[in-house]
Parts: sequence; C-alpha cells; structure tokens
Amino acid sequence: MTLGFGVVGTGTIGKEHINRITNKLSGGKIVAVTDYFEESAKKTVEQYRLDAVVYSDDKALIADENVDVVLVTSSEAAHEETVLAAVEAGKYVFCEKPLATTAEGCMRIVNAEMKHEKRLVQIGFMRRYDSGYVQLKQVIDTNEIGEPLMIYAAHRNVAVDESYTNETAVVGTLIHEIDALHWLVGDDYKTVQVLFPKKTKAAHSKLQDPQIFIIESNSGIVMNIEVFVNCKYGYDIQCEIIGEDGIAKLPEFPSVITRKDSKLSTGILTNWKDRFVEAYDIEIQDFMDSVIKNGEPEGPSSWDGYIAAVTADACLKAQETGAKEPISLKERPDFYNDERTIQKTV
Repeated sequence: MTLGFGVVGTGTIGKEHINRITNKLSGGKIVAVTDYFEESAKKTVEQYRLDAVVYSDDKALIADENVDVVLVTSSEAAHEETVLAAVEAGKYVFCEKPLATTAEGCMRIVNAEMKHEKRLVQIGFMRRYDSGYVQLKQVIDTNEIGEPLMIYAAHRNVAVDESYTNETAVVGTLIHEIDALHWLVGDDYKTVQVLFPKKTKAAHSKLQDPQIFIIESNSGIVMNIEVFVNCKYGYDIQCEIIGEDGIAKLPEFPSVITRKDSKLSTGILTNWKDRFVEAYDIEIQDFMDSVIKNGEPEGPSSWDGYIAAVTADACLKAQETGAKEPISLKERPDFYNDERTIQKTV
C-alpha cells in the first residue's frame, strides 16, 4: 500500500518533507500540493518533478479522493482550520507543531478526532525519534537510575534575528522541551516559573536572553530548562536526568575528534536541521508504517498537542508575572489512554 500525501504549505519544512517522502522513504507519494502563494506550490511540483495536482486551497486538496494523508506545514495560525477540515473528512493528518495556536483550538481537534473513534492525527515532535532521546527514555522506563528527581535541559542557538521575541522563546523553542520532557517522564506538569538571568549583549533590545523555565511535575520532579538563543558557539541541545540511583545524560551528537596544534577538539553543529535530520526521517517513516500496518498513527497525538499548548500558555503568563503559574490540564480522555496511542520505542 502507498499513502497519497496532500501537502499544505511549501515553505522550507514542507519541501524537506516532500523530498524525504519522494526520495528517501518508502510507503508514500505526493499526489497534491497547495500553498497560500500558488506560484510557490507550482514551483515545488516542478522542482521535485512531482506527479501531483496543484490546488488553490486546502479544502480542495482535502476533497481529493487520492489524498489519504494531509501533511500540514503551513503557517502556524492556519494549522487548526486545516487539521479540523481533514479530520472531519476522515483523512489522516501529519501536522508540524503547533497543532493549534490555542489550547481551545487543540481541544476542538481532540473532540473532532474522538468523534471518528480512531486516531487520525500525529504532531511533528521529532525529538521522540532522536536516537539520544530514545536511549534516555529506555533508561527511565527500565528504572536504571531509579525515579527521576530533577532534570537539567538546555536549548541553545548560535543567534536569532529581530523577529524572534520572548513569545517565540516559548512557542518556537521551548515547545520541543515541553513535549520531550513530558514524554520522557510520563508525568503531567503542575507549575512553571520563569527567571531572567543577566541579559547577553548579543540579544536585540526587545528580547530577554537567556531565560530559565522552572517546571514542576505533579509528582514533584523539578525541571530547569535554559533557553539561550544567542549563545554564539553553536546549536546545542542538552538534557540530564537526575534519578534516585544515578544520572542519565543525552549523548553528544557524534563528531570527529581532532588532535592538532597542541589541541584536542571536536566540532559543534550550528544548524538544527543537521542535528535532527535523522529523527525527521524516522518520524515520517514510522507515521507511514503505523498507518499502513495498524490503521492509526502511533506518534505524538492531538492530546500531546493540547498538553503542549496549555503548558506554553502558562509559560507565557509566567514570563509576564514572574510568579509561579499553575498548569491546569483537563482530564485525559479514555480515548487517549488506550495503549495503542502510546508511542512505541523506535
């Protein structure tokens, strides 16, 4: 079986997914494309030599009977409307984060999906497919270091431009840690507080950089997450779990070690795409394999998107107040408690 993909949004990430589905992975074919700028969609079809129909809007693309999966890589504000339309049409959806820009929007998608009585949606939280994070997850799940007590994590970028704001630090950057850490420990969040250390001179006037987010889980795990997006030296993702019996740390990204000029050195990446390119490939392949073999995706769900949205909202409020803000989630529906919705270790 080959899944027909309809792509909504032909920007950078949309093109990357088109390329991997067309030239690197098995089980999928791009059959339809649309973009707010129709000329961009047409150029993308030409660039990748696709046998695909170019539609003027997402509704027409979703209605195409050859489209089995709607791949949502459009602007963030447009995600909710497209995902809802696809779910209501009974189409599978792979949506890049965020699922929707509000928690209420995520709940509308959750309710629409439950109405169909089967999983249709997967969100692009690719860190769950990174080999280092998978190893960390195995250490925690096998109780190798005992119960987690604390987590220290860092998300560092070389530099950002002036379009990057304090809000972006949450919804564009921290959002990955929000999902990954929740998945690692399997414990809902309770509170968040934000601290602003001394500001780096590399940050523009409207951005506070770095920032530290202190999140506490329901069981009492305290997570200190650093977001430092003008760190200068490279793109660096760190995660360390402190357990009752030991410590587990995310492995460094493999790099050649050189000995030269009386120095021992190793390179550091500067681009997020290079750091997680393999995870993106595994993520999309697993999505296709799960749908083809089991009839449902098994990766990050609509409910995970809701958790991320609620947590992000609390983080944004904590940025403004400086106080410890509550993270209040609705009760998880039984629909998402079923073991079939819990992502397997890949």
